[in-house]
Amino acid sequence: MLRKVIPALLAAGLLSGAAGAAQAADKIALVVSTLNNPFFVTMEDGAKAKAKELGYDLIVLDSQNDAAKELSNVEDVLGQNIKVLLLNPADSEASKASVRAADAKKVPVITLDRGVNGVAVTSHIASDNVAGGKMAGDLIAQKLGGKGNVVELTGVPGTDAARDRSKGFQEAMAAAPGLKLVASQTANFDRTQGLNVMENILQAHPAIDAVFAANDEMALGAIKAIQEAKRKIIVVGFDGTKDGVEAVKSGAMFATIAQQPTLIGSLGVEAADKVIKGQTVPASTPVPLSVIKQ
Repeated sequence: MLRKVIPALLAAGLLSGAAGAAQAADKIALVVSTLNNPFFVTMEDGAKAKAKELGYDLIVLDSQNDAAKELSNVEDVLGQNIKVLLLNPADSEASKASVRAADAKKVPVITLDRGVNGVAVTSHIASDNVAGGKMAGDLIAQKLGGKGNVVELTGVPGTDAARDRSKGFQEAMAAAPGLKLVASQTANFDRTQGLNVMENILQAHPAIDAVFAANDEMALGAIKAIQEAKRKIIVVGFDGTKDGVEAVKSGAMFATIAQQPTLIGSLGVEAADKVIKGQTVPASTPVPLSVIKQ
């Protein structure tokens, strides 16, 4: 009797294993511009939580702000039988190569926070960066009564987020002719570079009333430089990261334009789920902005 039971149990185990393999979770990939930025770490957290909730295997790779590394990451995940690529581009122009690589494998692409120029994607999920930049400029104009010397710290050149935030900010500046832009330099969305660039600007310009930094990391670097120079200058950041919000609460930063990175990541996975199920997704999904200020 035992001889008959053992083969039966083995067969049942094999069948169960085969069924488990057949039911393995579909894979989605998230290729992020950099995880050396709290904003994108929070976006990753949102994507991971939603993927777990919906039963997907989420692969996350960091491109370290390098378009060549990004393409290598994309080629890597395309070889892992992913169903959808979530892409936070390292460069809005150079990242066309990543989208084309996915297209060649017939893998849908959903871009998060930043877009890619000149190629079609399945969906784009992001805040309105032009509107956000204008919100920041309007805050500065209101705080200064429409008059004063202003500095702009811009983000990574080549990203549409950096370009659009600057565009919106410049629109607000143009509407307040009493404001004078005395310096506009990139600090590549990086806190240390924000510190170093601001130190140089402070040395070159003895009269500065406000700074707009296109993300909170640069803003926090600029604040440190301002504090060390013992100057009184209002600073407006962008993103609404945990550190940025804390700086506003403490009084070190005047305001930040808050995005919702957790929601961007979550919406990305939700859109991927719909695509996998053959459902229609919108070409563009705007994620609301809000102002956090003293």
